[in-house]
Amino acid sequence: MATWSMNQYFQTLDDALQERDGLKAAELLSFQHPHIQNPRLQVENPESQVQRVFDSPFDEMIAAHLRCCWAVSNHDFIEAYGCQSVVAQAFNKIFQSQKDENWSLPIMFNIFIDLRLFCQRMSGDIQAVHKGKGKMGDRLEKAADLIMGCFRVCASDNRASVEDSKKWGMLNLVNQLCCWAVSNHDFIEAYGCQSVVAQAFNKIFQSQKDENWSLPIMFNIFIDLRLFANSGDIQAVHKGKGKMGDRLEKAADLIMGCFRVCASDNRASVEDSKKWGMLNLVNQLFKIYFKINKLHLCKPLVRAIDSLPMKNRFSLSQQVTFKYYVGRKAMFDSDYKAAEEYLTFAFERCHKSSTKNKRMSLIYLLPVKMLLGKMPKPQVLQKYDLLQFADVARSVSTGNLLKLNEALQRNETFFIKCGIYLILEKLKIITYRNLFKKVYLILKTHLLPIESFTAALRMMQVDDIDNDETACIIANLIYENKIKGYISHQHQKVVVSKQNAFPVLSS
Repeated sequence: MATWSMNQYFQTLDDALQERDGLKAAELLSFQHPHIQNPRLQVENPESQVQRVFDSPFDEMIAAHLRCCWAVSNHDFIEAYGCQSVVAQAFNKIFQSQKDENWSLPIMFNIFIDLRLFCQRMSGDIQAVHKGKGKMGDRLEKAADLIMGCFRVCASDNRASVEDSKKWGMLNLVNQLCCWAVSNHDFIEAYGCQSVVAQAFNKIFQSQKDENWSLPIMFNIFIDLRLFANSGDIQAVHKGKGKMGDRLEKAADLIMGCFRVCASDNRASVEDSKKWGMLNLVNQLFKIYFKINKLHLCKPLVRAIDSLPMKNRFSLSQQVTFKYYVGRKAMFDSDYKAAEEYLTFAFERCHKSSTKNKRMSLIYLLPVKMLLGKMPKPQVLQKYDLLQFADVARSVSTGNLLKLNEALQRNETFFIKCGIYLILEKLKIITYRNLFKKVYLILKTHLLPIESFTAALRMMQVDDIDNDETACIIANLIYENKIKGYISHQHQKVVVSKQNAFPVLSS
């Protein structure tokens, strides 16, 4: 191919076009094919040679392609973009003239991929800006207009049968437009394009009976949809064109539509079931619901996964993500035993090289374990760069309420950003317990004056504390079984059990 003569190239391409072999013709008009490196095909003015073999408008398209090869060989990407634009325009004419057939879709795909890459990766815009012949993004916008023109041709094809419909090209073209939007840093437009991709995929997915080969496509489409929605929301808020979460909510609706298709697939065999896609979609929805603070929507999703017979057969990475979010939700629901179980699974089963993900699990696992009376080891905090918890754990263990308040205040920004500040505030009740245990050990009696506990709290600089408030704190500790005993209000004393007055927290 790299040594073809011009006539050999023409003959091979003409045969492909005559036989309606779209894949072969697409290769011969693509810049991913080795023929572009052939000096015999890099011609500045090939029109007269092309017109002897091909009729209009094919001659225009092929001549522009050969001139484009010449421009690329000379590193003139402004000229290459102009030639590829002519290729695209000529193809649009051909495409519109083809009725009830879609064999040329592969040609269309390659032409528009190359057009976009000449603008983006191959420096057409950069070269133009450098030479003072335009501003950044000019050619990308014009390329998008050409792609949009072809998209309209595909979208308006309502007469052909399903197999011969040009509508099969819509998904590829919208993906091209999405790539254009991303390269232009327009994430609002990118989200809009990806939404169209997601909607089109949903229709295709519903039509596939007793098969699930397209699940990997679904995973990628909806991951990109969520990421574009998040970036689009940030961009829209910055431009004053919407509020945070608008696009994420709409993305969640699209994902939920596909989730229902997966969940309702009861006819296929286990291997061919679409239910294998449920956990991936649930994890995407978790990420959105946690982002927009709608955790109540997670509950039915958890039930749906828990009821699956195959729930333990999903990939470990998906199981780890699922347990991580379910553990976080359990933590916010004050179900600390369940939270510990799920978050421990996520931490221990996460791949050892995924230090960042292990650290994320620990950020929520550490407060849960501390609330259950299990303090972290300094080596673990050092390894995962979570020394913000070191002073907190030390203060709780020693019953030093003053140091705990200082540690929480010092790392307040970090804890609030992680959404655990209020959870860590609950550690004060354990700190009270450990402080009061010290009072008990000092006095060495099971009849403890409330005033002695009040004095300890004043030493910890608890403002405006009196015996009544102290009695209230002690009553809560007794209710939570952190102290065994009762309050004698008549004698203003706490009567604690002579055996195991302060039960072990982790029991």
